[in-house]
Amino acid sequence: MAQGARSAITLAILGVLLVTAAAWGWNAATEPLPAKVDTPICTTQRIAAGQKVFPQDVTVSVYNAGTREGLAGRVMKDLRDDGFAEGNVGDASSGKVGAVEIWTTEPDNPAVLLVASHLGRQVDIQRRDGLGAGVTVVVGDDFAKVVKGKRSMVAADDADVCSPPL
Repeated sequence: MAQGARSAITLAILGVLLVTAAAWGWNAATEPLPAKVDTPICTTQRIAAGQKVFPQDVTVSVYNAGTREGLAGRVMKDLRDDGFAEGNVGDASSGKVGAVEIWTTEPDNPAVLLVASHLGRQVDIQRRDGLGAGVTVVVGDDFAKVVKGKRSMVAADDADVCSPPL
């Protein structure tokens, strides 16, 4: 076979490889990116009557209903330092809160009572829908600080607790 024919065959094979690689690259570049899978902030855990609930079993969300900048973040940090799991943090646009309130539809829930023990005597438990995941704490301008609360709370009745995912 002549030298020119071999060169032509080699160039043809290299051309086919180039077109194949370009088609594969284009296909890979235009494919949609894999979707981000959001993990839940908390999952519902059933607590039997008589069972203890500990801070690490409870997810807490904190909202600022006052004018003090960064208050919700500081309260969340203190609660996290006490062992609670972090839920949502933000501003509450509805309602006037003096010191601190817990918004819940289950005021006797052991998780609610455990969180309340860390908020001092000024906490007011309001029967209303919460704003975020887990126990919703809403702080106002008069809130002083997180206090040393109970290390656990015994469930008086069966209850559901929003716990961090395992």
